[in-house]
Amino acid sequence: MKKILSFFAVCLLSLNVSAQTLKEGVHYEVISEKGTEKPEVKEFFSFYCPHCLAFEPLANKFKSLSEEKGFEFKKSHVDFLRAAGPDIQFMLTKALVTAEKLNKPQVSDAIFNRIHRQRSAFTGEDDVRQIFIANGVTAEEFNKVFNSFAIKAAAKRMKSEQNDLASKRILTGVPTFIVNGKYKIINSGFEARTYSQLFEQLESAALELVKK
Repeated sequence: MKKILSFFAVCLLSLNVSAQTLKEGVHYEVISEKGTEKPEVKEFFSFYCPHCLAFEPLANKFKSLSEEKGFEFKKSHVDFLRAAGPDIQFMLTKALVTAEKLNKPQVSDAIFNRIHRQRSAFTGEDDVRQIFIANGVTAEEFNKVFNSFAIKAAAKRMKSEQNDLASKRILTGVPTFIVNGKYKIINSGFEARTYSQLFEQLESAALELVKK
């Protein structure tokens, strides 16, 4: 509990903040005059971030709600944490894109599990390959997709967007949620006593901002 309080650096006193009470500068900030063509919620995260692992239930909720609520949920992996070298972190960015391409969402769970529960390091491509094989992908299929031009290009686009937002001091840590490419949700602006309460508030805020 103390970790939750210190991470969000807020005095946790009140009940949930409803979508109707969202305040610019408190619960969200406007980061662009122009939004995306289609409604979206994007989570910037790292497999090496324990808070990102804790936020996976919220990410899964956004994914399940996306079709019903008319928006697209996207995840974008960053490579600026100090837990591993940027090359290894970029390799995991490619792993995320590959998993999405092959429709293997369980691969993300396996990567989180290896890092945070098994306490096992990623040292090279073969470590990633073995995770895909364990989740029903042949080595040949993995090699073909993982090393394809399309996967490398998609991973580089994530890297480019990360660098752009970081240079503008918009992306300063993870997890960070950005709605419609225009609104950055300020996690610390919400008051909650548990992750569950916080997730309800962040979900409500994102769904309200999607409509803007």
